[in-house]
Amino acid sequence: MRIYSIVEGHGEVQAVPVLLRRLLDEYGVFNVDVPPAFRRRQSHLLTKEGLQLSVKLAKLQPDCSGIVVLFENEDDCPKSLGPKLSEWAKAVSHPIPCIVALPHREYEAWFLASLNSLKGKRMIRENAISPENPEYFRDAKGVLEECMEEGACYLETTDQAAFSALFNLREAYLNSRSFRHLVKAFGELIGGMGMPIREWPPASWQITEE
Repeated sequence: MRIYSIVEGHGEVQAVPVLLRRLLDEYGVFNVDVPPAFRRRQSHLLTKEGLQLSVKLAKLQPDCSGIVVLFENEDDCPKSLGPKLSEWAKAVSHPIPCIVALPHREYEAWFLASLNSLKGKRMIRENAISPENPEYFRDAKGVLEECMEEGACYLETTDQAAFSALFNLREAYLNSRSFRHLVKAFGELIGGMGMPIREWPPASWQITEE
């Protein structure tokens, strides 16, 4: 069984599979492989034809059991754009379950949402201050770099996957609405793949719904 992912950025080709493997571990699923993601332009994924073509190509891959479409949403409201994209994707993915997740503004906003867990790691300063609204910033990459030691640079192609392996999932879940959406949708994906139903998210992550 394999989950194939479709992304926009170069760094996400490796980073998103790392994140999905961590979520699989949290769910208690250890027999699903997550290959490197397919990369497509955002302009392609924002059109019905382009998104559906990408999903169809993923569906044709060996042992495809689930599909995740994940790309940054810089300006549109994920609450309105997400359902439309999800409807388009699911229309052609059936019977394979498919989810669409949109990090608000930038993927790195999820790192800012869990900044406390990253202090002292990969050049993040021990005294870095966690932002109150991590999804507010249009340049989350730049804000993250400002939290690094003097002279350090954030490089998406190397740092994104590394931070994806390190950031605290619960902390991001508590502080980021778009990450909570990903986690919820991931549970639906796993259920659609026929996995045993378990408490999801984990009880220790739970917060009052907004």
